[in-house]
Amino acid sequence: MPRIPYATSDDPSLEPEAASLLAKMQPLNIFKILAHGGNCYGAYTRLATALLYKSKIDPILREMAIVRAGILCGSSYEVFQHEKISRDVGMPEAKLQALKVGPDDPAFDHTEQVVLRLTDEIVKNVKASDETFNAAAALFGHQEMVELVMCIGFYVMTSAFLENFEVEVEPPEVQKQINMTTKGGGKGGD
Repeated sequence: MPRIPYATSDDPSLEPEAASLLAKMQPLNIFKILAHGGNCYGAYTRLATALLYKSKIDPILREMAIVRAGILCGSSYEVFQHEKISRDVGMPEAKLQALKVGPDDPAFDHTEQVVLRLTDEIVKNVKASDETFNAAAALFGHQEMVELVMCIGFYVMTSAFLENFEVEVEPPEVQKQINMTTKGGGKGGD
């Protein structure tokens, strides 16, 4: 049970912009809690869209960072949602499972290990070591570095949000509806 109620688009306590956005989105529980945030809801979804669909980061590397951040933060909702997205972008199941072990798992190549070390250090220490940061900077341009660090930070924030509000994974019938909508081009996950 979440710590505050899931909102509906006809909830009179919601700001009109948040209610309108909620009505357009998939029925994900994260959105039903975010809607209580008023204008922050729209800002959140715009940044999530930029990071997920408009960045230069390779989608598999991006999802590795997101899932690893969720694992380190103990956010089962985040991990559940982004394991599905990881599979959709073509991440091999062996690598998805290796994310639970971390950057030293032999399933990962050098670039993946660097991304995961960067993720681990940012999540655990906020600031990555010079060695790890420089290793990543040797592989990625400035835009990708900014996007990658923002992505890691964004999903640490998202994990904290999900855990503090105790957002639950949607029941199977809602997941099925979401999967059908996603395959048809509807709005995606968080």
